[in-house]
Amino acid sequence: MTYVVTSRCVGTKETSCMTVCPVDCILDIGEQVVIDPVECVDCGACVDVCPVDAILHESEVDDPAVVADAYGRFGLAAP
Repeated sequence: MTYVVTSRCVGTKETSCMTVCPVDCILDIGEQVVIDPVECVDCGACVDVCPVDAILHESEVDDPAVVADAYGRFGLAAP
């Protein structure tokens, strides 16, 4: 299980989440940031600093397509 950056990040892309991540698993891909699900250690530090509440634990995401996309960006299948 990992955290997912939702579409709320698009256009805002405030990167304090990247600064607090202890394993540098949050990447800037242009219009938003994404979390590498392999590298994420599920600490939740990014959630606390996101000003637009764009980061959710994948278990809190209602749309399975959002989780699938988050994993798919890294060539992975969602669990």
